[in-house]
Amino acid sequence: MQRRWLLLGMGASSLVATGAGLWLTRNRTDVQTVPGDDICIVAPTHAYDPASGLPMTAPREVPAQARCPVCGMYPARHRRWAAQVIFQDGDVQFLDSPLSLFQYLQQVSRYTPGRHASHIAAVYVSDQDSGQWLEVDEAVFVHGSSLMGPMRSGNLPAFASEAQAQAFINLRGGSTMTAARLRQRLPEDLQALTPHVHDRSSLR
Repeated sequence: MQRRWLLLGMGASSLVATGAGLWLTRNRTDVQTVPGDDICIVAPTHAYDPASGLPMTAPREVPAQARCPVCGMYPARHRRWAAQVIFQDGDVQFLDSPLSLFQYLQQVSRYTPGRHASHIAAVYVSDQDSGQWLEVDEAVFVHGSSLMGPMRSGNLPAFASEAQAQAFINLRGGSTMTAARLRQRLPEDLQALTPHVHDRSSLR
């Protein structure tokens, strides 16, 4: 009899603890639920600042708080991999790598709702050697080298010239690719590197 009351008491305690845990979970603001497969994060764009003195479509330095709309990383932490897309109204979206950039360009409206590829005024990538901004169509990209990008998988380092890219290939391997080729279709091994699941709330 005593054992039966002990077991009943333990069961009741478990139910109380479970109920309390559910109440706490429902009332906490920092608990994140798992979103659906077709949902993605909306990283906010950064507005053009006329006081900067820069032309509206000129490249800008990456703010420390900027988040990549494709993978959620901070592009400023890996500055020589960073890329940026500038829209016709001057708003800019910063990305953590050329790989994320070309994934973004294929599905602009998914990653920045209300925007389309036709709204883009300029696209820039970082020169892997100097960190200088390059217009994407003037850059030379290397695919298949031993150098990993910020996500530790995949790579498309950008260079200002064919000679620079070839010097890199001599050390790290790989082959050159143009932006025009990458816009059409990413190589098979890079297509498999899908971004992580997101939700449709703005990143903080």
